[in-house]
Amino acid sequence: MFDLDNTLADTAHRQHFLEDRPRDWDGFFAAAPQDPPITEGVALAVASTAECEIVYLTGRPERCRRDTLDWLAAHGLPEGRVFMRGNADRRPARFTKLEILRRLAQGREVRVLVDDDELVCDDAERAGFAVVRARWAARSAALQEAQEREGRT
Repeated sequence: MFDLDNTLADTAHRQHFLEDRPRDWDGFFAAAPQDPPITEGVALAVASTAECEIVYLTGRPERCRRDTLDWLAAHGLPEGRVFMRGNADRRPARFTKLEILRRLAQGREVRVLVDDDELVCDDAERAGFAVVRARWAARSAALQEAQEREGRT
């Protein structure tokens, strides 16, 4: 399972939308199609297809599905199911992602979660999932706060 933002897609160019109050969520998500791919994450996803099915697990809202699917295809990422947060779901990513991980694990083995969010990784490990911490993108305090406090990504 691969996260998108700051795991496969570099969001640095759109962080400015989260730095002011109120945050410009429409601008933040509208700029996602221009995210450059992160070489380390993409290479790991492509290499993983030799051993397992690829699944994408993102905190992006469902309304971003078309842009997300187009971005994955444009950057040569493997096809796979994409799990997104509901448009009105404002829970922190660590709760929404763990819920989806547990649900998927009921019917199949979840080999590994690859994610940049330390809280998501911590909770997944405590729940017994193997984790690769995607530490290859620059950390953003604004994005971390948004993920945990506002449940928007």
